[in-house]
Amino acid sequence: MTPAERAAYLRQELERHNRLYHVLDAPEISDSEYDVLFRELQDLEAKHPELLTPDSPTLRVGAAPLAGFETARHSAPMLSLDNAFGEAELRQFAERVRKGLERDEVNYLCELKFDGLSLSLIYEDGVLARAVTRGDGSQGEVVTQNARTLIGVPLRLTEPISLEVRGEVLFFKEDFRKLNEERALKGEQVYVNPRNAASGSMRQLDSRITAQRRLRFFAYSVAGSPLAASQSAILARLGELGFAVHGGAKVVRGADGIVGFADEALVQRHSLPFEIDGVVIKVDAILDQNTLGMTARAPRWAIAAKFPAEQAMTLMHGIILNVGRTGVITPAADLEPVFVGGVTVSRATLHNFQDLALKDVRPGDTVIVQRAGDVIPQVVGPVLEKRVGDPPRFEPPTHCPVCESALVQVEGMVALKCPNRGCPAQTQAVLEHFVSRGAMDIEGLGEKQIARFLANGWLTDAPSIYELARLRGEIAALDGYGESSETKLLAAIEASKSRPLEKLIIALGIPLVGERTAKDLAHHFRTLDSLRTCQSDQLVEIPDIGPKTAVEVAAWFEDPDHQALIDRLLEVGVAPVESAAPKSDKFAGATFVFTGGLSLPRDQAEALVANLGGKSSDSVSKKTTYVVAGPGAGSKLAKAEALGVPVLTEEEFMALVDEEVK
Repeated sequence: MTPAERAAYLRQELERHNRLYHVLDAPEISDSEYDVLFRELQDLEAKHPELLTPDSPTLRVGAAPLAGFETARHSAPMLSLDNAFGEAELRQFAERVRKGLERDEVNYLCELKFDGLSLSLIYEDGVLARAVTRGDGSQGEVVTQNARTLIGVPLRLTEPISLEVRGEVLFFKEDFRKLNEERALKGEQVYVNPRNAASGSMRQLDSRITAQRRLRFFAYSVAGSPLAASQSAILARLGELGFAVHGGAKVVRGADGIVGFADEALVQRHSLPFEIDGVVIKVDAILDQNTLGMTARAPRWAIAAKFPAEQAMTLMHGIILNVGRTGVITPAADLEPVFVGGVTVSRATLHNFQDLALKDVRPGDTVIVQRAGDVIPQVVGPVLEKRVGDPPRFEPPTHCPVCESALVQVEGMVALKCPNRGCPAQTQAVLEHFVSRGAMDIEGLGEKQIARFLANGWLTDAPSIYELARLRGEIAALDGYGESSETKLLAAIEASKSRPLEKLIIALGIPLVGERTAKDLAHHFRTLDSLRTCQSDQLVEIPDIGPKTAVEVAAWFEDPDHQALIDRLLEVGVAPVESAAPKSDKFAGATFVFTGGLSLPRDQAEALVANLGGKSSDSVSKKTTYVVAGPGAGSKLAKAEALGVPVLTEEEFMALVDEEVK
């Protein structure tokens, strides 16, 4: 047998034993026998590097560190699910489905809702080619090297097919406990919960670290064309292809079946080897899913049943006043640390002063803390029988806790606000937003660095960030810095000067302006000079911008202080990249939706539309002009067909695009 033949045999055998052990729970050989085969393959690949293949089991131990992660767009968005809290909302969901399908009863696939990190795996001819995190749902980070180390991820499928599989990366509780014990012994910071640990582990640039952490992957769906006619059959096929699929899924009938499964899962929650925060309910038949379709953000045929928030009692030492980016003051509870909902909580929201008064929570009280939806720690109320004496009620502040300015009432709201735009706390929050990843994306200038630079008098506002270059040498002299860190920071600041206009719009923190609205503003006005003189009557003419947003945007730019801020940003060299003017009006008034697997990257396709005067949208409606559908197009295609919206192939779309724009 030649070295190549022996290596091929060992790869096949090792992957077979991996599947027997981790997926089927039916090992045929001992760990020591497996190790002998593994070391033999390692030795062969060391002597003959040309024998190392993308599906070699030896890659599960990790590879050389990366310089950074690339990003990639998902072929179809990784959408969130709508949430249901309690039996009544589950039954309401089942009733909507029943009416939508005009049927007496419907079959559902019920699954455990893993509390981990969503991941997309792309296979080409049966071999793992790329792995991408969920990210913002539209695009994520490419973590292929790390994905190869996951238990439950086959490097080569049992069949040579191409597909995209989605699932969850998670820690088993025992593995998480061991990881934190090891980190504590080394004096390293421990992870607060398995979800954070899984996320942090998948974002290691050195995949050898990821490989040591025994992360697991459970597959739960495919993107694009389904593998079978039902969700339950898809799970079975994924298992046949070599994926780990958790056996807790179950097909039930009607609302009673859904509620029964959720109740059983809640009872079993703490006995499971991993964390869950609810269950996922999906209409089982794919045809029924296509009939029900999607809303703008979630499928109508699925819902996440969130478990009741876990609660705990602890002592509230006092009430902390936080000053936000817009000056709004919010109260928070300073707590004796308590473990609740899978994390240790030492601070919890009290929402606003009206809510605080209604709950009558007082410093020194024993309080009930819960994680609402297993996410946001909040104080439910005091345990009155444990209250000692009659402590005074907490009185809302009259002055800012940071700058001592007299607070004002926000019109139409219960919120109190610090009107001093120079308030240090507001400045800190404004700067944190300005440099954040979705805005100017200045790496190396985070919360702690901003606080330090503010204390030194080096920062006063956003434009002052671009004057830090004059402090070269002084920054390097700070504890924890050095010439290398200083150089990287100043380079990141310099690079941010030429971000796209839409990123600067987000960074400015205009009320009611998020990512989509920022893009719409940038594409409509194209230049900062045009945008800064906008009027509300101009803004309401832009599709998807309503009257309230138009008033807020116009008012923001009418403010002399905001105009002065823009002038200073321009003076220090900020020069946002202008949105290109349309090269023709061929698509003027037209709206395109792209779905499925297209060879043309989605952002490039949207740019082509913009260059011809059109716009792109994420959802299909009666106002959609064309849907461009590639292989694996799902609910958007089905909705387009149901509404009678014209559907184009990628080739037909490109035929519409003028040659000079391509």
